[in-house]
Amino acid sequence: MAHLTRHDHTHTHEHHHHDHRPGLRGVIKEVFAPHSHDAADSVDNALESSAAGIRAVKISLLVLSLTAVAQVVIVVVSGSVALAADTIHNFSDALTAVPLWIAFALSTRAATRRYTYGFGRVEDLAGLFVVAMIALSAIIAGYEAVIRLIHPRVIDHVGWVALAGLIGFIGNEWVALYRIRVGRRIGSAALVADGLHARTDGFTSLAVLFSALGVALGFPLADPIVGLLITVAILAVLRTAVRDVFRRLLDGVDPHLVETAERTLAARPGVRSVRSVRMRWIGHRLHADAELDVDPRLNLSEAHHIAHEAEHDLTHAVPKLTTALIHAYPAHDGAADAS
Repeated sequence: MAHLTRHDHTHTHEHHHHDHRPGLRGVIKEVFAPHSHDAADSVDNALESSAAGIRAVKISLLVLSLTAVAQVVIVVVSGSVALAADTIHNFSDALTAVPLWIAFALSTRAATRRYTYGFGRVEDLAGLFVVAMIALSAIIAGYEAVIRLIHPRVIDHVGWVALAGLIGFIGNEWVALYRIRVGRRIGSAALVADGLHARTDGFTSLAVLFSALGVALGFPLADPIVGLLITVAILAVLRTAVRDVFRRLLDGVDPHLVETAERTLAARPGVRSVRSVRMRWIGHRLHADAELDVDPRLNLSEAHHIAHEAEHDLTHAVPKLTTALIHAYPAHDGAADAS
C-alpha cells in the first residue's frame, strides 16, 4: 500500500457556469435563497482568499458605518425617537462583521500540534454567530410588528423617516450583494451568511420606508403589516443561512464535486478503481481523502507516483481543493477491497 502525504497547491481553474432560474421568480428566489456555489468560480490561494474576505469585511463595515452616520444626521434634523432606535440597531448590526474579520485573520495561522488542520473552522463558528443574529433580527421584527398591531404608534416626520429607510436599504443591500459575491468567490459560507444578515437589515429599513409611505397615504396599519411581512422575509433568509452554515459544520459538500473527483481519479492511468472519495470544507478551503486500487504489479515507487499524479489532477479539477491525501492499494483480481 502506498500513501501520499498532502500538499498545498496554488493553481488556476476555468470558470464554472451555473444555470439560474430566469424571470421574476428566479430573482425572488435569488434574494431569499441565493444559489449555493459550493465550488467557487475563481481560485486564490489560502492567504489571498483570506485577505479578500478581510477586505470585504472592512469595506462593507465602512459602508454600513457611513449609512448609519447618514441616518444619525436625519435623526438629529428630524428629532424622531423611533428613527433613533432603528439607527442604533443598524450600528450594532454593522459590528457583527467584527467576529468574521477575526475569523479570517485566524484562518491564516499555521497549523499546530494541537490544531493539526489549522484554524479554518473558526469561520464556521463566526457563521453560527451570524445565524444567531439573523434569528434575533427576525424575533425583534416580529415582536415589534405585533406590538404595533396591538398598540398602533403615530409616526412623526414621515418624510425624514422614509428617507432614512431608503438610505438604510440601499446601504445594506449593497453590502449584502458585495459580501455574497466575495463569499462565493472565495468559498466562504460564513461571509455569504453575513451578506444575508445585511440583507435582513435592508429589509428592516425597507419596512421603515413602506411604513412611512403607508402612513403618508392615510393607512397607519401599513406599519405593523409591513413589519409582519418583513419578519416572514427574514425567516426565509434565515433558512438559507442555517442550511449553508450547518452543511459546513456537518462536512457537507456539493455531490457534484465528489463526482468530479471520482471521474478525475478513475481517468488516471494505472488506477483500476476508486474505492472512496471524502471531502470536507475547512473554512473556505476544501480537503479530500481518497482510496484507489492500482495495478498490483506496480512497485511501491510506481504506486506512489500514480498517487502523486492523481492528487495533482484532483487539485486542478476541483475548485478550492488545496489539500488531498491519496491512498493507493494493490488491486486483487479486480476486487474492490484489498487486504
